Amino acid sequence: MRKHDCMNASKPRIILASESPRRAALLKSLGIKFSVMPSNVDERSIIGEDPGSYVKRVASLKADSVSARVSKGIIIGADTTVVINRRIIGKPRDERDAFKTLKLLSGKTHTVMTGVCVIDKYSGKRKVIVVSTKVRFRRLSGRIIKWYIGTGEPMGKAGSYAIQSKGALLVDSIRGDYNNIVGLPLSLLAKILSGMGVQA
Repeated sequence: MRKHDCMNASKPRIILASESPRRAALLKSLGIKFSVMPSNVDERSIIGEDPGSYVKRVASLKADSVSARVSKGIIIGADTTVVINRRIIGKPRDERDAFKTLKLLSGKTHTVMTGVCVIDKYSGKRKVIVVSTKVRFRRLSGRIIKWYIGTGEPMGKAGSYAIQSKGALLVDSIRGDYNNIVGLPLSLLAKILSGMGVQA
């Protein structure tokens, strides 16, 4: 495995191109030291864009935005969305929108997709992946949905829920990587970073 030229002096600089506290907590759990540099890119989907292409494109935009501002480092960009019937479900605009989303997901299985782009500025390597996890919701009454919206948790979350907190109460089952639903597929990310000379 090729080592970074700088590793004889120090470990490579890792940069998370996201201000998501959930992604930061997941990355921290790998025991990797990193800094956070928000990317502030346009996350809107393009008309006709399929979900897999969408999360790969936005994750790449985030990583590229930060890569252009630093001279060295390994940059991690990620984007997560919820998909049902090939429809991309982003973050709710308001509480009414969150209610409509949760009503749509009630009693059904949806897919959570996370795109991850890792750029190694030391070697020029670049890796982009998409990981999907299936999530089935319980049947949700209007009362339960209103209660959950009242917690404030749906706001700012793709699909209007956070599985790592009270949103777990809405979920009947999952099939696939749990961490992917939270925002980062840790197992595959760790393999990519290892291939770039980063050890947890």
